[in-house]
Amino acid sequence: MSDLRKIIIDGQEIEVDGAMTLIQACEAAGIEVPRFCYHERLSIAGNCRMCLVEVVGGPPKPAASCAMQVRDLRPGPEGQPPVVKTNSPMVKKAREGVMEFLLINHPLDCPICDQGGECDLQDQAMAYGVDFSRFREPKRAVEDLNLGPLVATTMTRCISCTRCVRFTSEVAGISQMGQTGRGEDAEITSYLNQTLDSNLQGNIIDLCPVGALTSKPYAFTARPWELSKTESIDVMDALGSNIRIDTKGREVMRILPRNHDGVNEEWISDKTRFIWDGLRRQRLDRPYVREGGKLRPASWGEALGVAAEKIKGASKLAGLVGDLVPVEAAYSLKQLVEGQGGQVECRVDGAKLPAGNRSGYVGTATIEEIEDAKFVQLIGTNPRDEAPVLNARIRKAWINGAQVGLVGEAVDLTYDYAHVGTDRAALESLLNHEYGEVLDAPSIVIVGQGAIAEADGEAVLAAAMKLAEDTQSKLLVLHTAAGRVGAMDVGAVTEGGMKAATEGADVILNLGADEIEIEPGAFVIYQGSHGDRGAHRADVILPGAAWTEEQGLFVNTEGRPQLALRANFAPGEAKENWAILRALSGELGAVLPWDSLAQLRQALVAEVPHLAMIDQVPENEWQPVQAGKLGKGSVGFRGAVSDFYLTNTIARASEVMAELSAMAQDRAAGKLAAE
Repeated sequence: MSDLRKIIIDGQEIEVDGAMTLIQACEAAGIEVPRFCYHERLSIAGNCRMCLVEVVGGPPKPAASCAMQVRDLRPGPEGQPPVVKTNSPMVKKAREGVMEFLLINHPLDCPICDQGGECDLQDQAMAYGVDFSRFREPKRAVEDLNLGPLVATTMTRCISCTRCVRFTSEVAGISQMGQTGRGEDAEITSYLNQTLDSNLQGNIIDLCPVGALTSKPYAFTARPWELSKTESIDVMDALGSNIRIDTKGREVMRILPRNHDGVNEEWISDKTRFIWDGLRRQRLDRPYVREGGKLRPASWGEALGVAAEKIKGASKLAGLVGDLVPVEAAYSLKQLVEGQGGQVECRVDGAKLPAGNRSGYVGTATIEEIEDAKFVQLIGTNPRDEAPVLNARIRKAWINGAQVGLVGEAVDLTYDYAHVGTDRAALESLLNHEYGEVLDAPSIVIVGQGAIAEADGEAVLAAAMKLAEDTQSKLLVLHTAAGRVGAMDVGAVTEGGMKAATEGADVILNLGADEIEIEPGAFVIYQGSHGDRGAHRADVILPGAAWTEEQGLFVNTEGRPQLALRANFAPGEAKENWAILRALSGELGAVLPWDSLAQLRQALVAEVPHLAMIDQVPENEWQPVQAGKLGKGSVGFRGAVSDFYLTNTIARASEVMAELSAMAQDRAAGKLAAE
């Protein structure tokens, strides 16, 4: 039951929930209150004192608005609503004093600081500070920390707002950062000089209100006012995090998160944030044709001609859809290949996802519902590696009192869970269990790709769906490939899966599927952005755009269609993926019926109407999968991701990801004690 209270802020009367803090009430009234330590997604520290306001009739000193609730205010003598002032002389003097204290030891780094132009301290010193300082003492300096290859530190600039400490301990679930000392000896440090062991650590760069924590790979490459900013969608996992891509000329300079409460809140994983150097390396920028066992550069006309000739003469044609392919390209490939009598398959990892049954390959739960769940059951998944931001959401539910169960490999998920077992027998024991307290609670079953990519994948999915049904839970199928749900939506599947599609095929049209080995014998036409495994096996290479270089629809793991916008242009002669397939269809004499992306989208929406519901989650009708026989009871579930940092072709081209992968392996190997 809400506890509504009236409050007068700067002469404006509003009604807010009594549990709100004064800073939130001011925001609800449209009044800005400066802050450094307060952040709406972290616990309240109340230590920077920048958000001071005057409470009329209260104590004769200003109050910290982030730490005082509306219900703590006293009404006026005749029961009038309490009055708060945010711009009185008392408040102005207090803010100037706080700013003067914060700048006592702050270095004069602004011209060379990487945060310049995006610095909260700079902005608030201009808006609320004074133009002089009464302190003449020498400034204190602090040694910098080594937090690893991602976060650069200049701790002399630190104002001890503790946002980084609260984020790492509360959201990321690691305990390496903290504050030691008291008074002027207080400093933020990492215990025993450890580097950060989290795949969400890059978020502390965004949280830092000064230039103490900055991005190491991006350092000194650009200033914020030089960058063009494009709102887009992340494809490093299937969560569909909302991102902003900043470009300078043709180059992507950095990737930042955008706020979206339903998907990623305002966090992104380190792979998402630092992948951009992989967009520059090992790029395919011109067509190639294999001659005498070697690839040689060719013109577009020649490459398309050779490809069309082979497709026309094929006795069996197969089309493969890779993990990073937008819906438009998957749909174009399906129309082209099926028009030539071939078959298309997007489940290249062998996942037994049921075609045409959206409740079976997406589920019925939304990502946001995880937060309110009282019970979360994980089956054959390691969300910390498969979708780190989703894992932070499960951790949030756990902090709020939810119980978590896991069937699968016992790994550190940053929260406690009941480990039911690692194998099929554990899943069967769950199905035969009596569910007492779980029945009434909102609960969610999350099944991973590792569980359904085995031979008995369909039986595992059927068991997960039965478990959800028996416990009145919702189901979420956690994907690892950003393009998979969209390709399933347009029906890019073959009955019998990958084996049925490729077995005996003499021509394979491979659209960015780099995670698989194609058997010798078939003629392979590879269309993709990087010189990875797919390109090595190819007989004809058609260079395509990466995901930042073309507009595309991506449907995330909960079934929400989202639009990725083009941020820069493809290198050399590389073209957009749908346009290459349109040109190839012309060479085949079976022209696809669209000449522009808009026409392609019209055809797409006419066939799959829910793809027009941008940023909405369509409801899926519950259709249980027929239960098959589970594999041998002692066979364990494995995670779908073996190396978090090297899951796709862009990541494998990135130097930063290679360094992080090597560090993770060293950490896993453990250190030997000195003899």
